[in-house]
Amino acid sequence: MNLFYVINLLVYAAVDAMACLGLSQQFGVAGVTNFGFIIFQAAGGYAAAVMALPPDTANGSFQSYLGGWGLPFPLPWIGAAVVGGVIALPFTFLVGRRLRGDFAAVGLLVTAVLLNLLVTNYRPFLNGDAGLSLIPQPLQPSGAVASAGSQWILTLIAIALAAAVFWFVRRVTESPYGRSLRAMRDNDAVADSLGKNLLSLRTVMLVTGGAIAGLSGGVLVTYITTWSPAAWAYAETVVLFAAVIIGGAGNHWGAVLGAVLVPVGFEEVTRYIPTSNNLPPNLIPSLEWVAIGVLIVVFLWWRPQGILPERKRVIRVSSPASTADPVSGSAPAHVPSAGWQDSGTAGARRPEAAGDDGDRAQRDARGPARPPSPQATDDGARRSQVAPQVAAAGGDGSPILEVRGVVREFGGVRAVDDASFAVRRGSLTGLIGPNGAGKSTLLAMLAGTLPVTSGRVVYQGQDVTSLAAFRRARLGLVRTFQLASEFKRLTVMENLLSAVPGSRGDSFRGAVLGRRYWRADEQAAIARAQAVLEQFGLAQYANHYAGDLSGGQRRLVEIMRALMARPSLLLLDEPMAGVHPELARRIGRELTRLCAEGMTVLMVEHELAIMDEFCDPVVVMAEGAVLAEGTMAQLRQRAEVVEAYLVG
Repeated sequence: MNLFYVINLLVYAAVDAMACLGLSQQFGVAGVTNFGFIIFQAAGGYAAAVMALPPDTANGSFQSYLGGWGLPFPLPWIGAAVVGGVIALPFTFLVGRRLRGDFAAVGLLVTAVLLNLLVTNYRPFLNGDAGLSLIPQPLQPSGAVASAGSQWILTLIAIALAAAVFWFVRRVTESPYGRSLRAMRDNDAVADSLGKNLLSLRTVMLVTGGAIAGLSGGVLVTYITTWSPAAWAYAETVVLFAAVIIGGAGNHWGAVLGAVLVPVGFEEVTRYIPTSNNLPPNLIPSLEWVAIGVLIVVFLWWRPQGILPERKRVIRVSSPASTADPVSGSAPAHVPSAGWQDSGTAGARRPEAAGDDGDRAQRDARGPARPPSPQATDDGARRSQVAPQVAAAGGDGSPILEVRGVVREFGGVRAVDDASFAVRRGSLTGLIGPNGAGKSTLLAMLAGTLPVTSGRVVYQGQDVTSLAAFRRARLGLVRTFQLASEFKRLTVMENLLSAVPGSRGDSFRGAVLGRRYWRADEQAAIARAQAVLEQFGLAQYANHYAGDLSGGQRRLVEIMRALMARPSLLLLDEPMAGVHPELARRIGRELTRLCAEGMTVLMVEHELAIMDEFCDPVVVMAEGAVLAEGTMAQLRQRAEVVEAYLVG
């Protein structure tokens, strides 16, 4: 086999591996679908070219371009990485703020097409569609013929850079910061409600991936000594996406495998297909695109996890030294130390329902809410007297949250209409009303998930009406969602750890500094999460994927995760839906205990027996407005409340 042919394969494999690792970090780990990824590789390629080339007046001025600095190696490669990262910044402010999800992906794709057209048609910029040529190779004297020795050194450097990129992205991904990225990928609305700055996370991933892509482009261009717009058409991004999907999105080894199989493998396989003068000249390249498209469809349909699926991150915990009541009892006196361990298990079987009625139907399936009973039993009356006494022990009765004339309109329809009430510090306040009363919409506005059309939300004396959801969460205002909203591809333990505030490893800087920097914080968080799991009776499911649990268990995971955020005010949206009645009451007792210790809870719930037993006061909504407020015993005597339930 020809020596230079082997060198060519290795360099291309290293370049494509770097590009796929950068794209996998964005798409597979952070959930940023970047259909314009090739822009950053092209920007790095052009940057390396103009940094290495002499001024365009050299060589008879046969090509025109900006730059031409003649910088020595490795400055063109460093410049390529910097330019790739810098070019990503405008996209974060344009796409990250204005467009989300699929719209952002399409926006990036359109931008890639427009930039390609610009470079192709404006010759003074980068020599137009002819591209740049005679780009100096690293480690090679000007005008000299490439030697095998210098080519081998260049190859080894390219492989070393690919290995360094692999080490870097793995270091970031396996940190608490990487866990936040994967949480954002699974459910960005929930991550936002837990205090994750989505714009910051997406910005860092776009810039990091852009820098890696720029570096790969710089290495490629200075190796092949030429670069033109035809080399970075938008379809090239499809090839990289195919490599990531086939190899395994979110698995770094999968990204490397995909790079070898798709960009390199397809290119080399087509060399051995016999050709004939009777065949159209572009048939083989066209068939190559068809094959890539078919492979993408096949893998997305039958094996979306790819050849090497993302690995489950098992967090090893020891058996507790003492036991406690799963919900209402105190935590174990001693929680053993815990550590990290990777597991090759790609999935987990669905555990049997424990402590719930096996995915019971949600609110809509239960039919219209029943009105409050006109008469309370003696037991119910006693419970209503006990709940406020316990809750009052945790606060001074001053308002922690004030809702002042809040309105939310959807296309002229008022889902919430001039709602006003206050939540006392240390109380377990209920929020009830018939279907469509606007309860969940109001809760979303209080948490910042939905903007307020008019009115004010005051939290702990501060007007937070215009404050973003993640900032409210960092102030201690945390919510759960009406439908179970776990991070499906994170384990139960990871779900809980994702909510822990203030971890040293939950930042890009902390992730880069490594495990020694954040290990102590992580171990303390694991110990606390283990205690919470034992309190709620789910310790045996710590390393199960949260998406594999039953409906009631997923509800518990969401409640536990919210508690891990150490909220001052917890907003619960139908937390008992899908949970066995007995377990629901045990959760209610646990919430009452937490309120007695100083936490405040505002809970939306359709089970009026739960409200009767644990909540005081209870706020009633109907048709978007606050109708009444008081104890359940008082509300039963209000004709307008009974009528609202019967009519609603």
